Amino acid sequence: MDLKLLRAFVTVARCGNFGAAAGELATSQPALTKQIQQLERRLASTLFDRGRHGARLTAAGELLLPDALEVLGRVEAFERRAAQVALGVEGALTVGFGMSGIELAPRAVALFRSRYPRVEVTLDDMSSAVQYERLLAGSLQVGLVRLPVPTGLKHLRLRKDRLAVAVPVAEPVPAGLGTWLDGRPLVRLTPERGPGLTAQITALYAVLGCRPLVLQEAADLQTVLALVAAGVGPAVVPASSTSIAPDSVRLIPFPGEAATWWTGAAWNPAFPSPLVSHFLTAASQVADS
Repeated sequence: MDLKLLRAFVTVARCGNFGAAAGELATSQPALTKQIQQLERRLASTLFDRGRHGARLTAAGELLLPDALEVLGRVEAFERRAAQVALGVEGALTVGFGMSGIELAPRAVALFRSRYPRVEVTLDDMSSAVQYERLLAGSLQVGLVRLPVPTGLKHLRLRKDRLAVAVPVAEPVPAGLGTWLDGRPLVRLTPERGPGLTAQITALYAVLGCRPLVLQEAADLQTVLALVAAGVGPAVVPASSTSIAPDSVRLIPFPGEAATWWTGAAWNPAFPSPLVSHFLTAASQVADS
């Protein structure tokens, strides 16, 4: 059904006159008459009685007018919502985060939600490697990841993170972390869960010249920190994980550039979205606060 014909029908019905309706629709009266005739042929019904009185709805026209108004109302509502989606005011956003975004992600999502309450946000915990795969495939819109990102993705630097030793608060601070760690049994995150973090820690051990032992592994960072709090053993974790560490655990940062890396937001420019731009603004403001 041509919406132009429905608008012509509704306008003539409201104006009660073809001349007035033609003026409102910015068309000629003969052109408007042809539109109504075309619609009447399509519906196999006469919609107006035409005469000196103007144009009055027939019985069929009276019955069909509410339906025409409903259709046009839905179209207008659709157009308004589409405009909101195009502006990034409505829609759905999928966000990924891992170790590198464990502190930033909840705060960035909270700020974003406060500004765009009609956007549905899905926040999924996954490694940077998995986020890269999903960003490239288009199933994830933005990820809070360990930098650098692979070819095909763009990124925004947010914050520099650093490795730290997590120990119970009652444990003395070691004078030399490398010497203290050498041969010491540690709790660690399962390498498959955080391959980037594992590679960073391994590179740091090489710089420090130490070879710690593996006492126990855990599949998530919160469990690693809980094991440290319970006195099972120390662990090497991102310094940003202090936001989820129990009060009974303290983090001692490693010095030097070998212990640092940049975290950031990554997205795929092949799938542009105003929602991504809005989220990047929120994440950047949270990182700077």
